[in-house]
Order: sequence, then C-alpha cells, then structure tokens
Amino acid sequence: MEPENDTKISEVLLLGFSEQAEIQLLIFGLFLSMYLVTVLIILATISDSHLYTPMYFFLTNLSFVDICFTSTTIPKMLVNIQTQSKTITYAGCITQMYFLLLCSGLDIFLLTVMAYGRYVAICHPLHYMIIMNHCLCRLLVLACWIMSFLNSFLHSFMVLRLSFCTDLEISHFFCEINQVVHHACCDTFLNDMVIYITAVFLAVGPLTGILYSYSKIVSSISSAQGTYKAFSTCASHLSVVSLFYCTLLGVYLSSPVTQNSHSTATASLMYTVVTPMLNPFIYSLRNKDIKSAPEDSLGGHLEENQFIHFSRLACACKAQSY
Repeated sequence: MEPENDTKISEVLLLGFSEQAEIQLLIFGLFLSMYLVTVLIILATISDSHLYTPMYFFLTNLSFVDICFTSTTIPKMLVNIQTQSKTITYAGCITQMYFLLLCSGLDIFLLTVMAYGRYVAICHPLHYMIIMNHCLCRLLVLACWIMSFLNSFLHSFMVLRLSFCTDLEISHFFCEINQVVHHACCDTFLNDMVIYITAVFLAVGPLTGILYSYSKIVSSISSAQGTYKAFSTCASHLSVVSLFYCTLLGVYLSSPVTQNSHSTATASLMYTVVTPMLNPFIYSLRNKDIKSAPEDSLGGHLEENQFIHFSRLACACKAQSY
C-alpha cells in the first residue's frame, strides 16, 4: 500500500502578516505605491543609453535583479490581499522559492563585484578602464548568474524530494524555504545541512571579498580627508550590504524555535522587499549621472561619470600622501 503522505498537495496557504482588514489595506496601498515607483525608477536607469561605464553596467544588472526580486513576491501578495485569498499552488510555491533564491544569490554576488569595482577605481584609477573592460565585466556577471542558478536549483531539487503529511501553512507572505522544509513529515537533516552550508558559503565568501576590497581602499588612502571622501562615496554600497546581509543571515541562520515568529517574517520582508526597493533610491538618486539622465536623454551630455569621480579622488588623495 502507498503511504498517505505522498506529497500530492495542490495548494499552499500563505498566512501573511495580519488578518485585520485595516492593516491589509494599509499594506496593499504602501507596497503597491512603492513597487510602481521603484519599477519606474529602475526602468529609467536601465533605459538610459549614456550610462555605459562598468559601474553602471553592474548597477543595471542589479536593478534588473531587483525588479525580478520584488516581482516574485509583491504581485502575488497584492493579489491575495485584493481577493482575500491566501493560497498559492504547490508548483507556484516551488517556482517562487526558486526565483527568490536566484535573485538573492545574484544580489549577493553583484554587490561583491561592485565592491571590487570600487577597489579598482580608487586604488588603480589610471588602469580602471583597462582592468574593468567589457569582457571582464560580462564574465563577472555571467559567473554571478551561474553560481546563483546552481544554488537555487540545488535548494529547489532538495525540496521536491520531501513529503508532506498535511496541507502546507506558511506564516509568511511568500514561500520561504525554511518554512517549507520544516513542514515536511520526513527527515529534513540533509535539507538543513544544505541550507546552512550554502548560507555560510554565500555569507563568508562574498563578505570576505567585500571586506578585503574596502581594507585595500583604506590602506591606499593616507589622508583623513581622502578616507572621508572615499567612504562617503561608498556609503550607499556599505549600507545596502549591511542591511541585506544582516536580515538574510538572521532568517537562514535562525533557530527552528523562531521559524513561525513575526520577527522572522519581518526580517524576510526586509531582504525580499524593502532592500531591493531601496537600492534604486540609494544608488540612483544619490548619483549625479543618473539624476541628470532624463535631461541628458533629451540631447544633453553627462557632466561627469563615476570613473572620473573615482579617478580624481584617488589621484588627489595619493598626491596628498607625497
């Protein structure tokens, strides 16, 4: 006889944050407006043909990933609030989880590559365009996609092998992998090990690269003024890295006791929705090139680009050290 826990479940119940109509209406209006504004800003950044430097190439890829990141969760959440439904198909849950893992991995690797670009721009300004050539930039982005694809494919495959005794009820607004795994009625030790190992790998490797890049930047600038200018330029990147890593690690390295708590759901909200939405504001609106992009697209020219800014900064700081 076949066991009853054959995992032939058709739907997954997403409990979300609150069942109160007033709070759901507030959440609907807030995230709908944020989502639309974010998409418009990112599309304006991507569509500008003047922004062709390596930094903007990585920023364009990051913006595209952020659109995919937020589009994986927000539209479904808005539809569920509007229709007063909390269900998602099992296939849709696995698909959503796959793209969430893919986009989160891409965010991590692209932030690391952008840190390396800042290191080259400040520490080797005269060779910046030679080192960060189009071929290398494309190879770095391709490597980010390959590693992220392998990571998300591995987790999705591991989840598909699990069996579930009852219908899935997840106390999240999306299919979060830890929640799905811990609702299985079979042994999840292998899944847990894969989650923890890949989480450590995604944390230690890229974070080490980011810290190394900034340590080299600090060691290459001797004056206090130069250090201040360098870190004021990199403040947006550092703030996004800190917010993204803290919330992401807080979710995937948290103990099983807190898996159903509202604090975990809030942390998940930060790295899946808030951080991708803040990226265009932090990176784009603080940058003079992208601020002036709409005017430049009407016939003007860019007054400065990021490479010139980094080069002048690094050269001036090194001149002060002699």
